[in-house]
Amino acid sequence: MDISRRKFLIANGAVMTLPILPSLADDRSDKAIKPSKKLAIMYVPNGLVRRCFFVGEEEKKSPGFVGGFNSEKFKHKRDKTKPGIYPLEFSSTMQPLAKHKKNITLITGLDRSYQNGTDVHAQAGSCYLSSVSPGEAIERKFKYPQGRTLDHIVGDAVGRTSVFKTLEISCNGFERPKEAPHFNNISWYDNEKVAPSIKDPRKLYNRLFSADSYREHVVEVTGLMLADAKALQKKLGREDRHTMAEFMETVRGVEVRITKLQEKIKGADVKVPPSERLPRGEYIRLMTDLMLVAFQMGITNVCTMMIGPERWDATQMYEGVFDKPVQHHSMTHNQKGDGYKKVQKIDIFHIEQYSYLLSRMESIKEADGTSMLHNSIVTYGAGLGDGATHQYFNLPLILAGRGQGAIKQGRHLLCKNGLYNSNAWLSIAQHMGVEIDTFSDSSGGIAELTQA
Repeated sequence: MDISRRKFLIANGAVMTLPILPSLADDRSDKAIKPSKKLAIMYVPNGLVRRCFFVGEEEKKSPGFVGGFNSEKFKHKRDKTKPGIYPLEFSSTMQPLAKHKKNITLITGLDRSYQNGTDVHAQAGSCYLSSVSPGEAIERKFKYPQGRTLDHIVGDAVGRTSVFKTLEISCNGFERPKEAPHFNNISWYDNEKVAPSIKDPRKLYNRLFSADSYREHVVEVTGLMLADAKALQKKLGREDRHTMAEFMETVRGVEVRITKLQEKIKGADVKVPPSERLPRGEYIRLMTDLMLVAFQMGITNVCTMMIGPERWDATQMYEGVFDKPVQHHSMTHNQKGDGYKKVQKIDIFHIEQYSYLLSRMESIKEADGTSMLHNSIVTYGAGLGDGATHQYFNLPLILAGRGQGAIKQGRHLLCKNGLYNSNAWLSIAQHMGVEIDTFSDSSGGIAELTQA
């Protein structure tokens, strides 16, 4: 690699790549360097309260809360509105995203395939980004329609210039495993070959900032930054000094917050469930910031973030949402009366974390002056269209970012009934630069996503 095109901070064997700084460039080509496209996929578990997520459904009668495997019988009740492009409106659950209206598209009506005889939740997560159709899975005697997932297919194509082709993050806050890996991983190298996600902030921190991922972190990043960055200041222009200051503040903030969180764990009082690792909101935002630092430094351009595990019947605390620990999965099957309103609080909490991610990406400026969000595709969705009924149709999908101008935003795209979500994955892969014409059981891309 040409050292003039990538600057480093180096001390005591640890290496940290800096964000691209045009004033350090040695030739005109550096000044015109184009930021890499980024792909971030945020997944939420256990479906959602669809009547509060989809505009116009909140006052309708509940579709029925069966909690079983027969959601197919509700298909005839699905929305019969004509497919097409509609103005983007915000339901009560989506309100935290209203400020991002110009940068998001709501995609509804998507279905996904389901292989009978296997667990609904395990398949919801482990096959969410799968590249194997149910027919192929049966032919090859796979338990689930599970193959090399979208993130790895994209990473194979665009990850050659980054340290890691992909990065896998889980915000599973529980210490002890309760379920098989299928419930806690959306990223897979191939059938039954899981790409283990990192859920401990310190382990993720070490993986990103250590020279050797097989040994402990050798130096505190903050000290490294302050020591070497000071020598660079005289070479930086005004805008780059601002970029450098923001970058240092982000890394310093991550270090400080990890230290504080470790102290909280040591002194945790009885109100915090013993199986819960960190306060939910702060934990998720910390993992989000680590992902963004990895993007900013060019460590990776593709990341999956599972915001919580499927099913996993154990209590955890949602600070600021509930006064005591709750079980998300069991709540989704107790929605009669006003019960759904409690589950919606978790849905809103999850949307707030996604909104935080988008705000941070919008604030990060890249080498050409555009925002990281402009150069990215950032999805938010669930493997179940409704948590109460286990339905595999009418899946929610939010797509943010412009993919460097290729994606048209600020709309509601209602797909025709029966269109698989693999069509959306195909379009995303193509926009990320993957030269493929089909993905899993797709019938083609979604042309309406493209900027006119």
